[in-house]
Amino acid sequence: MTQSIQTPDAERTSLENMIASIKGTHDSLSVSRSYGDPIELDGVTVIPVTRVTGGAGGGGGEGEGEEGSGGGGFGTGFGVNVNPIGVYEVRGDHFEWKPTIDVTRLARGGQVLGGIIAVCATLVMIVRFRR
Repeated sequence: MTQSIQTPDAERTSLENMIASIKGTHDSLSVSRSYGDPIELDGVTVIPVTRVTGGAGGGGGEGEGEEGSGGGGFGTGFGVNVNPIGVYEVRGDHFEWKPTIDVTRLARGGQVLGGIIAVCATLVMIVRFRR
């Protein structure tokens, strides 16, 4: 039976990789990602706003392989999703929120509603024909 022993350098490298991944997740999900740089044109300033969502995960491992070979393993990862939700329009001392329209979300909602209507209509027809 052989035993896998990680050297301190290998442990440090794995730890450094994990910390770098966590810092990358933190930087990606910070509030500064939600507000874009102000754009000014003809006395009107527009500030874009987005919804930033994300998540992270990690893993590890130890043990031995089937034939007594050394085990090991480690992994981290994260994902970020950014969706525009609107802009702040600033004119002098007055500002106004102007939301964007998410056409994809509207289409999905229409598909779900259409599916519910189709199921209800089918159930009504089944009940009527059984009488």
